[in-house]
Amino acid sequence: MGESISSGILAKWHVKSGDSVKPEQPLFELETDKITSEGSAEAAGVITLTVEAGTEVKIGQVVATIETGAAAPAAALSTAPAPAKPAEAPIQSPAVRRIASESGVNPADVAGTGKAGRVTKGDMLAASEKPAAPMPSVPTPAPAPKAAPTLPPAAAGERQTRRKLTPLRQKIAERLVSAQHSAALLTTFNEVDMSAVMALRSKHQEEFVKKFGFKLGFMSFFVKAVVHALREVPAINSQIEGDTLVQNHYYDIGVAVSTEKGLMVPVIRGCDALAMPAIERAISDAAGRAREGKITLADLEGGVFTITNGGTFGSLLSTPIINPPQSAILGMHAINDRPVAVDGQVVIRPMMYVALTYDHRLVDGREAVTFLVKVKKEIEDPARLLLGL
Repeated sequence: MGESISSGILAKWHVKSGDSVKPEQPLFELETDKITSEGSAEAAGVITLTVEAGTEVKIGQVVATIETGAAAPAAALSTAPAPAKPAEAPIQSPAVRRIASESGVNPADVAGTGKAGRVTKGDMLAASEKPAAPMPSVPTPAPAPKAAPTLPPAAAGERQTRRKLTPLRQKIAERLVSAQHSAALLTTFNEVDMSAVMALRSKHQEEFVKKFGFKLGFMSFFVKAVVHALREVPAINSQIEGDTLVQNHYYDIGVAVSTEKGLMVPVIRGCDALAMPAIERAISDAAGRAREGKITLADLEGGVFTITNGGTFGSLLSTPIINPPQSAILGMHAINDRPVAVDGQVVIRPMMYVALTYDHRLVDGREAVTFLVKVKKEIEDPARLLLGL
């Protein structure tokens, strides 16, 4: 789990004592102050649980035993559901479930190429005659998280319910408050005409899907635009460590992902060297693992800049909070048709507001505005991304 994590909450069991389990079958969810992850069976046999759900456990503690070679008692076999197959609902990614719903293809009928035979998004697209729905800039949950998915149901007439904050939610709250108290945060705004990017995606989407097996979203354009802007305004690719200014010369970009457990920011490594298809694939894979509880601590560490997209939930404008120790964060928002002036004429264009929150201790207003204008130029003329302008 990483040296910085010593304990966690065993939040949920997916099995019960006496069940038969198979290798790689998900057994439980472990919540820590940094990530939520799944524990899987290491062998086939009959499991006996030794720790109840909701218990705080130490890393390395035994929480269950598996008697290998044993069979579940007949009574248990008759009442307990069969262990889930790798491609069935308990461990299907949101993308697989979405494609199954839209195409009618049963994941159980698809040969999986993922780990332990898991059916991947690419497998489903290959088996489906029609491609999946357009990929959003940050892959959207399927379905979107409900207002309070983990709250216990309220009894009739009950005015309140109470539950202890999860370690992950406590850590999110702590980091956000710390960021506001320790940094001099300021936000600057601009708006981007998305016409050119949308036209480019529409023109090449079919061929892109046929070649790579997934759709071209908006996020890869913004990741590339951010890399170009960081090169032009290196002050934003820096951070403060005590009394030291650290200048970064690499481009590992964090992409915020909303999960039912809270916000996570998996990091896409070496974005300056990745082509856009590779960036799209990396984002989709990281988002899927975050929502499935498969993300690791290493996936979340070392980013130099973060992009968050509230537009997937309909946000028109916001002031995002930086992800310490980074010095800035870019907020994307919903795309809406709006009247704008172009060459002296009022025209309707698909417009997006963008926001850059930055640490004023490191970044001056001139640099922040220059950075955001650079991002705007790259998105409004995406050929610049290919030419490195």
